Amino acid sequence: MEEQLDHISAEIYQKSYVIVDNFVDKEFQSALLAEQMQLLGQGKFRHAAVGKGGQKQVRTEIRGDEVHWMDADDLSPLQAAYWGKLEEIRKALNQRCFLGLRSFEGHFARYPIGSFYKRHLDQFQAVPHRVVTVILYLNDSWTQEEEGALRMYISQEDGSELIEDVLPVGGRLVIFLSGEIPHEVLPTKKERISITGWFRNID
Repeated sequence: MEEQLDHISAEIYQKSYVIVDNFVDKEFQSALLAEQMQLLGQGKFRHAAVGKGGQKQVRTEIRGDEVHWMDADDLSPLQAAYWGKLEEIRKALNQRCFLGLRSFEGHFARYPIGSFYKRHLDQFQAVPHRVVTVILYLNDSWTQEEEGALRMYISQEDGSELIEDVLPVGGRLVIFLSGEIPHEVLPTKKERISITGWFRNID
C-alpha cells in the first residue's frame, strides 16, 4: 500500500492526476456494485442537479446522472471500508503534497444509457472547498464500444490541451485536482456506475 500511496502522491504532484487500476479487488468491487443496485431498487437515487443553493436545478442537457449521497455518520460496512482506504490517500497527499485535505464527501453515481455530463470543473466559486476529485468505477465489465469515457483536458505549457480519455473499468480509481482539470463524461451506451467524491479543505 505504501508504494501505491507514493505513486499516487508523485503523480498528483507532477501531473495533477493519476489513474490506478485494480485499486480494489473484484470481490470488493462487486459487493459495492450490489449495494448500489440495492439502493437503486429502494428508490434512493435522485437526478443530479447543477448549481448551488437557490440556483440548484436539474438540467439534463448538461448532466444526466442520478446520485445517492453517502452519509458520513451512517456508512454501511462496505462504504466505511472504502472510506478507510481513502483516508490513507488523504493522509499521504497531505504529507507529500501539502494540500491541507481535512474531509471527504461522496456519492454513488449512475449514468443511464445515453446520459452524459458536459465539460466542467469540480471546484468553482460556489464550491471552493473541493480540492481533489476521487472516482472509483464499479462496472462489472467495460469495452471501448460501450463508450462513456471520462474525458480530461490537461493543460500543456504551450497553452494547448492534452485530451485523456479514461474508460470506467471496474476497480479503476481516478484522482485529479478539482480546480485544475476540466472534464466531462461522454455519452454512455451502457449503464455506468461509480462512487464519486471529493477531498475537501473543510471539516
